[in-house]
Parts: sequence; C-alpha cells; structure tokens
Amino acid sequence: MTPYSLAFYVDVVTTGTVLGAGPADSPDRVSDVLGPPFAEDTFGERGMCRDYGLAEFYWDRAAADQPWSGHHFTLQVHRLAHRNRTLVSDTLRARYGRFAPRLRFEKLRRLLVRRGVPLVEVPEIAGNAPYFRTFWQPDSRVAVCVIGTYGEYSTPDALRVGDVYSVHAPMTAGEVEWRRAQGR
Repeated sequence: MTPYSLAFYVDVVTTGTVLGAGPADSPDRVSDVLGPPFAEDTFGERGMCRDYGLAEFYWDRAAADQPWSGHHFTLQVHRLAHRNRTLVSDTLRARYGRFAPRLRFEKLRRLLVRRGVPLVEVPEIAGNAPYFRTFWQPDSRVAVCVIGTYGEYSTPDALRVGDVYSVHAPMTAGEVEWRRAQGR
C-alpha cells in the first residue's frame, strides 16, 4: 500500500474525485461523502463554496431559485505546511492515515507513472510563471500546481521548490488549449 496521504493524492489524480465526490456533484452529495464540519461561503446568490479544510468545493447557479451546479474542487495542499491537525477531516484520516505537511511532486509523479497515469506539463498563466508550474492528467482532468521557483511575496515560505501547492479539477482540454495558445 502507498504510505500515508500519498494514496489519497494518487486516488484524486486518478479518479478526478475526492472519496468519490466529483466536481459536478451537488452540495448535499459532497457533504454526505466528506461529512461535517465545513465552512460555507456564498458569493451573492449565484456562487457558493464549502471549505472542508483540505478540500474546497465550488458551485454556481443561474438564479437564486435554481439548483446549485457543481463547478470545481480544489485541494489546498499548501495549508498542510501550517501543521494544523484539524485541517484534515476525520473522514480522510480514517481512510488514509496521517497527512505529511508537504507533498513532494516527484514522489506523486513516480507513483502515478507506475500506475500508468501520466501527467503532462501545461503552460502556466503569465501572472503565476515562473513561480508555479501546472501538470495535467487528461483522463481525469485533474491539474496539479507545483512550486516552480521561490519568489518572495509570490510563493509560501513554508513550501520548497518541487512541493505541490494545490490540486484541482476539472481542468478541461479547452483550458489547456487556451493556455497553450497564450504561450505562442
């Protein structure tokens, strides 16, 4: 078995879900899977985020009387560097054990390659380069954001070059093409 939290990240990148909860799932479905507690924030009547500590899920809707539509999720891996034990929910800890304060990208990448799950580097958004690098898994549409180089005021002091900053899904093929077109 893959040690500690590495198995969690491999599962997320491979499946595009967090314990089976996907970016398109309803708020109730995500809460059923991840359990309480969570912090909820709304953005007017048309946007909502539920923060489960490590994982954040986002929804939007056309109008206040319409149902929520799943938009994306983000694993805020950089938060682990603060060593707050309450950040990782009991649900995640019960399934995957201890979570390390930093996730080394090369360890994650090696485990994914062994399972036949490649990551492709995609161009970084201009405002984030060269401090961050993004790697994409085309089948699951998951993106992994990695510290590319240190920059005072640009990258967290608690992370090192090569540490994973965040994981999010979905990153569509259209977004990847748009990023590639921006770099030309």
